[in-house]
Amino acid sequence: MRSPKRALLALTVLASMPLALTPAPVAAQQPSGPERLALTIYNQNLALVEDVRRLTLPAGRSRQEFPGVSASIRPETVSLSGAGLSVVEQNFDFDLLTPDKLMTAAVGDEIGLVRINPATGSETELRARVLAANEGVVLQIGDRIEVLRDDGVPTRVIFDEVPANLRPRPTLSVTLDADRAGPRETTLSYLTTGLSWRADYVIDFDEAAGRMDLTGWITLTNQSGVTFTDADTRLVAGELNMLSGLGSGYRAQTYGTDSGEAEDLADYYIYPIPERVTVANNQTKQVGLYAATGVPARKRYRAEFSGFGNRQPSSAEVAVVFDNSRASGLGRALPSGIVRVYMDDVSGQSRFVGEDGIGHTSAGAEVAITTGSAFDVTVQTTVLDSEIIRIDQNNSRTRYEMAYDVRNARREPVTVEVRQIGLGRNGRLISESQTGERPNADTRVWQVRVPANGTTRVTATFEIE
Repeated sequence: MRSPKRALLALTVLASMPLALTPAPVAAQQPSGPERLALTIYNQNLALVEDVRRLTLPAGRSRQEFPGVSASIRPETVSLSGAGLSVVEQNFDFDLLTPDKLMTAAVGDEIGLVRINPATGSETELRARVLAANEGVVLQIGDRIEVLRDDGVPTRVIFDEVPANLRPRPTLSVTLDADRAGPRETTLSYLTTGLSWRADYVIDFDEAAGRMDLTGWITLTNQSGVTFTDADTRLVAGELNMLSGLGSGYRAQTYGTDSGEAEDLADYYIYPIPERVTVANNQTKQVGLYAATGVPARKRYRAEFSGFGNRQPSSAEVAVVFDNSRASGLGRALPSGIVRVYMDDVSGQSRFVGEDGIGHTSAGAEVAITTGSAFDVTVQTTVLDSEIIRIDQNNSRTRYEMAYDVRNARREPVTVEVRQIGLGRNGRLISESQTGERPNADTRVWQVRVPANGTTRVTATFEIE
């Protein structure tokens, strides 16, 4: 039996719910909370935590405890720095104090029980040895074996002490060697999982005016096991090389030629959040990234065909297109995310018309947000003629005479971008009824103007090796 001089911990609980109180003070010193806290959050379920505290240390070796670090910390990444300090050893204790674990730790030892008579309020004190704490608690009280159960009788369970390995919060303990006694500023930094962010955008598109308003939001999610309070927060856009293969993003990165306003870190962009952020554990929080109004934008109809053949009419893809440039009022690197597009209907009510994902997009790039397909704007391809042209015994070319019938059932004229893919590096354009362009070796593009309730045909002849 433990010494009767030892202080007891007591708490009134139902018999089926044994609980524990705050553990006795430990020998190690526990620094006060951080003076400054900074988060650098990557969009790959990863964050860098920088915790700045002022410690008062004795000369030589001492053990400092940092309670409240992330429960998802990567211990091998922990670093503690300060003038005249060296780290001797560090431990991460993540076995948290709970009623079940406290009772499990007491197996084989004695605990105190105080049972209260509901009718009279009188108390009966007992000592019991804990035999098991699996699906229930089995006790030995004198010569009797009892099961601690919820029978409606209030019971206080008294533990002599809290095991040293159980912590109320995840705790990092560090053994330091200081060259002198006194206060000094230290920086604790580590990587943790459980923190992530994503970008969401809202576009209000005015087709008639050829303008749009863009609002960007950042959604932070904290599942790290700890709350971060008043943290200077920065977001990093870009794909880190991680051995675990973590990734994010919605499309391939879109490149431009302008330098953006975000900070640079190696080959990544950093987005500082203007105000300090508190993100509670198991919380999702939204903060504003930026907003721009009156950005030039246009609607684009596009139909794309791979190879040469007869096809039934297919609906043109509809997208809202804008330039992410300073001249347009933007000119900032856009982190990957979902873009949702709204337009006003004839009554002036804003309506959701579609959404699309963008990858990390640098300043100066053209951005196209696909919102859906236009059932009233279609393109049909027809092979008017084809023949094989023998070049020599081993080589030949195929000549295709193609027709592209672009139909518009809308009450206003439209321009449709028709793209023919499959020319190959050695493909040749022989003729075309409308001048197009070749943005790359494999593609021919025409901007086809179609009158209201009308049809426009474009013909072209290719020789494909």
